[in-house]
Amino acid sequence: MVSVEVPSYKVVDSVELPARETAVIVVDMQNDFVKPEGKLFVPTAPATVEPIRRLLDRARSAGVKVIYTQDTHYDWDPEYEIWGEHVKYGTWGWQIIDELKPQPGDIVVQKTRYDGFYGTPIDDLLRVNKIKNTVIVGTVANICVLHTAASAALRWYKVVVPVDGISALTEFDMHATLRQIDYLYKGVIVRSADGIKFV
Repeated sequence: MVSVEVPSYKVVDSVELPARETAVIVVDMQNDFVKPEGKLFVPTAPATVEPIRRLLDRARSAGVKVIYTQDTHYDWDPEYEIWGEHVKYGTWGWQIIDELKPQPGDIVVQKTRYDGFYGTPIDDLLRVNKIKNTVIVGTVANICVLHTAASAALRWYKVVVPVDGISALTEFDMHATLRQIDYLYKGVIVRSADGIKFV
């Protein structure tokens, strides 16, 4: 066994973002990941549902764009060799959880890889709407959340992540993700989704 410490990272209590220049990206909050009977259940994911729901309520009220990614796989998907069958297109497990059901005006983007930007129209959607800031929530922290945050940062979008709005399979994965976003992508880590204000 190898044991390492995660270097420190900065966490702030609050951040204000201009509503017209901000989008919330909800990553893969689907039944297979969030529900205990799901095929790739993340035990800490259920605790993120309410913070994300409150964030989305404030975002929609302020006119902030909301984009969902929906991890999507098919019969012949090679990713099954890594994780087993999960979020198969059209199944219950593939559906976004009812508690965070997309609302009229929200956009749902299906993706086939970890990165929400890879092979999807997200970058175009953000650019045509003159978005500069992305608030990223969802699961799994060190996989789809981190790869999506990386792609946003590498395209020079500001990345904001609330600690209670993402979930991971292990505590190390959670802290390593937040350290990476803070240190490498110069993102903003907020203690709670409730600390994100839209102005």
